[in-house]
Amino acid sequence: MRTIVVVDDHPTFRATACGLLEAEGFVVIGEAADGLGALEVIERLTPDVVLLDVQLPDIDGFEVAARLAAFDSPPVIVLTSSRDARDFGSLIAESGARGFIEKAELSGEAMAALIG
Repeated sequence: MRTIVVVDDHPTFRATACGLLEAEGFVVIGEAADGLGALEVIERLTPDVVLLDVQLPDIDGFEVAARLAAFDSPPVIVLTSSRDARDFGSLIAESGARGFIEKAELSGEAMAALIG
């Protein structure tokens, strides 16, 4: 089983994502509502995977991903947004994330396809 932390500033989306991923066999071990909180939770809990919203109220998901890349054992990062991936140009590819899933398309199957 893969452990996961869900990072999003919208409580409703976090709850939906957690329920959906747990139903698909992931073990949600933490949540965060902003980038700095995410860094703290991820460092403390060391999840296998992070579902990371691109748009956060303090530092954006791209900056969080860059900081996570410096960890000794960084988690697999999957970026998410309600916006289309094309809206972010090359930022997704340059972020070090494994991939991107639009929020409306989030499923355990989509996550599993990205993280292997």
